[in-house]
Amino acid sequence: MDRTAQVIIVGAGVVGCSIAYHLAKMGCPDVTVLEKNYTGSGSTENCAGGIRQQFSLETNIRLSIESVRFFERFEEETGRPADFRQNGYIMAATTEEELQTLQQNVNLQRKLGLEVHLLSPEETGQLIPRLNIRDIKGATYCPTDGYADPYSVVQGFAAAARKLGVRIHEETEVTGVKAITSQGQKVLTSQGDFATPVVVNAAGPYAGRVGKMMGLEIPVRPSRRHIFVTAPFNEISQDSPMFVDFHRGFWFRREGKGLIFGMRNPDEPEGFDTSIDWSFLPTVAEVAAQRLPLLENVGIMRGQAGLHADTPEANAIIGKVPGKEGLYLACGFSGHGFMHSPAVGRVMAELVLGFEPSIDISPLAPDRFKRPARQKEKCFI
Repeated sequence: MDRTAQVIIVGAGVVGCSIAYHLAKMGCPDVTVLEKNYTGSGSTENCAGGIRQQFSLETNIRLSIESVRFFERFEEETGRPADFRQNGYIMAATTEEELQTLQQNVNLQRKLGLEVHLLSPEETGQLIPRLNIRDIKGATYCPTDGYADPYSVVQGFAAAARKLGVRIHEETEVTGVKAITSQGQKVLTSQGDFATPVVVNAAGPYAGRVGKMMGLEIPVRPSRRHIFVTAPFNEISQDSPMFVDFHRGFWFRREGKGLIFGMRNPDEPEGFDTSIDWSFLPTVAEVAAQRLPLLENVGIMRGQAGLHADTPEANAIIGKVPGKEGLYLACGFSGHGFMHSPAVGRVMAELVLGFEPSIDISPLAPDRFKRPARQKEKCFI
């Protein structure tokens, strides 16, 4: 006999666990989360933990603002600390076009109530004194941005969800999703089958594969991203802001006694490979040393690789699937899933339970790819 649940969520990453928690909190504890490995084992455990509100699309800004408020009270909400450090975020422009984009973003961000500052190159250098600012045209800075510990956050959501009655099945890989009635689904797994009226695809980089099981073509491109960890050094203060070179997709921030840093590789092929490509390190290291010269004399202790799940316009896919009763998507976050997880959890719970979403997520709707004109997120790293 099939096991049953009112809602089944595929994927126990930070987004899936947040949705489960918010569903239970809103009065729907009959939720089962299916995870092929262990809780937080996918993109969540390999992300940089950045939490920023500096986006170009209003929906993304609103998701970030609400999520930051949640992270500020995370321990009160879940009973677990998130290690949220609001050291700020610097988004630096090295071309006039990028600077104009950042200026346009600031106008919208301020309109939505966000405290954000336009910085000159000199002011940027004052916030990170050892930074090379020779090619920086300007930057934006939001002091309430920051970062949190991904492990603590996903485990906090999972523990709080379980306390409210949610079931999380680890080492349970979904192998199929079949419509058994007009209002019911059968979810096939490596550990037996489940029956449910609602399935939420929160499978991160594997959302496309799960989508095919649902009879859907989801435009999510998984690709590898690297993080490198330096040896300990003291020249950058512990409360230094997270820094992003907008042009190259290069970023760094403090982590423990050293720094962590990474960079977008435009030549990275689509795929699920999470092995470390050490041949990419010299390219990243050259950019890192150019931006922060003191890194020339700092060793690299280790590297790690995870998967980005990108969409064509670097925006998430959130909402009910038109024409498919009981199927919902929460995927394709393009690197923004961790930072948006609290707000996404709430709006997805509202959708599933039949309420009007508290944030307008129509620009992120699953059927938007049929439209000739779509909004692109310009602040994509």
